[in-house]
Amino acid sequence: MKIGIVGLPNVGKSTLFNALTGSSANVANYPFCTIDPNVGVVPVPDSRLERLAKILHAKAQIPAVVEFVDIAGLVKGASRGEGLGNQFLSHIREVDAILHVVRCFNDNLITRIDESVSPVDDFKTVELELIIADIEHLERRRNKVARQAKSNDPALFRELELIDRLLEHLDAGNTIRELLTEIDDKEVVRQVERYCLLTAKPIMVVANVSDSFDQDNDSGLNNLKSLFEGSETNVIPVSARLEAEITELPEEDRQIFFDEMRIDKSGLDRVIQESYRLLGLISFFTGNEREAHAWTIRQGTSAPSAAGTIHSDFERGFIRAEVVSFDDLKALGSFAAAREKGRIRSEGKTYVVQDGDYIVFRFNV
Repeated sequence: MKIGIVGLPNVGKSTLFNALTGSSANVANYPFCTIDPNVGVVPVPDSRLERLAKILHAKAQIPAVVEFVDIAGLVKGASRGEGLGNQFLSHIREVDAILHVVRCFNDNLITRIDESVSPVDDFKTVELELIIADIEHLERRRNKVARQAKSNDPALFRELELIDRLLEHLDAGNTIRELLTEIDDKEVVRQVERYCLLTAKPIMVVANVSDSFDQDNDSGLNNLKSLFEGSETNVIPVSARLEAEITELPEEDRQIFFDEMRIDKSGLDRVIQESYRLLGLISFFTGNEREAHAWTIRQGTSAPSAAGTIHSDFERGFIRAEVVSFDDLKALGSFAAAREKGRIRSEGKTYVVQDGDYIVFRFNV
């Protein structure tokens, strides 16, 4: 599962990527300093894992992770190949969700494709290119289906109707993710997903702000937030440059900095956790004295499938799952105490794993 970091050139995408991943992707003050995508695996902050490690007296902690891809900047006309656009659009098509970085700061030293700083206009520029790319993608598909439909296959005529509905929605300047919220038929949703449309991907917005921004009085940020009122899209303000500098500090110094600034959570933590949610992911836990482990699964995953994320033998030979919620485990202090209090549940193959479940899998192969 991958999150693609997109946006116009020189808005701070690679700086944010470096801060998230602790890596050193090329950062330069000119467009397209990133051409091939940079990829980084980022641990998901979760205080429950640290607490679980203490309960289990575990020597190591293995967190859940999310993968970020730093994709080069898109420009107006990218859907027509401007600025190496076709190559970059193909990179976006390969990710599962989009993190759109929008510049919300003024800096005369930073090169811009456009002269002014307008977060809303910048967002709409990239969004329009994705819409145009989807229109062209669907028109190619429509032409192919129309030729095949001469065979009078009813399924092909239904697909033509669906494509026309999608094209009408896109031609009006709307994204497919908006339309998907109105579709109840799961088979239709699955068909739309098979098209791998750019504007169908879930999206979050990171507003790259200055080091000293005032959230209440930042008109650019507030206008950007207003754009998404009533939608499921979250706008998270982050100073990518400041966060990148903070990540270079020793862990103890970072906490001192946050305390002095009266910050309870790093902006990066919010970005990572929102990315995890955006992908529809949850964590369950396993552990012993050797390690406490957070495992990543999709919401709605059954117990045998969750077991398979640990090892295929666990899924193949699944017998049952002994489950206790993290909250109960935390309150009672140990797995043994949870068993004594009757909080351990024995679940079978139909059980849907919940976020925060601590599980012992029983299997036989």
